[in-house]
Amino acid sequence: MKSIFRTLTAVALSLPLLGGLAQAAERVELDHDGTTLVGHMEIAPGSEIADGVVLMVHGTLAHGQMEIMRSMQSLLAESGYNALAINLSLGQDAREGMYDCASTHRHKHENAVDEIAAWAEWLKGEGADRLAVMGHSRGGNQVARYLAGEPDPAVEKAVLLAPQTWTAGYHAKDYQKRYDAELAPLLEKAKTLVAEGSGDEVMEMDFIYCEDTTATAASVVSYYREDPLMDTPTVLGAVSVPTLVIVAGADTTITDLEEKMAEPAKEEHIEMTVVSGSDHMFRDLFLYDAADAATAFIGWH
Repeated sequence: MKSIFRTLTAVALSLPLLGGLAQAAERVELDHDGTTLVGHMEIAPGSEIADGVVLMVHGTLAHGQMEIMRSMQSLLAESGYNALAINLSLGQDAREGMYDCASTHRHKHENAVDEIAAWAEWLKGEGADRLAVMGHSRGGNQVARYLAGEPDPAVEKAVLLAPQTWTAGYHAKDYQKRYDAELAPLLEKAKTLVAEGSGDEVMEMDFIYCEDTTATAASVVSYYREDPLMDTPTVLGAVSVPTLVIVAGADTTITDLEEKMAEPAKEEHIEMTVVSGSDHMFRDLFLYDAADAATAFIGWH
């Protein structure tokens, strides 16, 4: 058994700015259970899809072309790695950009697992002989859940960037702090509606990052129930695919990841790397360190 705890520091300031790396990624679509899923594919110079693809999953209510995902995709391409950055549908057809808080939330956290699986199957159909999966923040938890289920045999490696953690009572405390309101009565109402078969009933409330919005009871239960599987280090106990967890050393969003990874990282197939000084989004030059760790771990080149 082994445990790897490497601490990385930012690379030299002489490196080019991330904004200068951006290249046009091709928009691709996939029909999944009547919903059009959208992704953006970047093929590395001199490469082809058969050389393998990194399937990338974004964080909460975000999208595959947000800054961290687009910049990471460009850095992967510079290192010779093809990458597909997907937009989780979040219950919307052909969704692009950040989630519109004016729209009723009809999505569930766990829906991402099926969409990741659908994209993996699509990539194989397009000729990808091997895959790696990468997820950031909530997307890291969703990737871990995919891996803990029945991942495609083509998936060889996984990289989780500052993946979500959870402890009992977290949602109630966070909701109180964010919205100065009690979560318990809202969650109990949602649970009752779901139990009665009325999970599609819409509730008016503050939801995740959206103030004064609406969400179905089923969505409320999915995101706010007490669920140990929201804790990525816990989920990793059921994952057999070699996985690298990259901790942001100065993360103020996910503050307990390094501590919680102490036990999982003792497993032979689980590694942990700390990017010292980085915030949750791996802004600026810290993303280079994360990309270097990711490509070295995947090890295709």
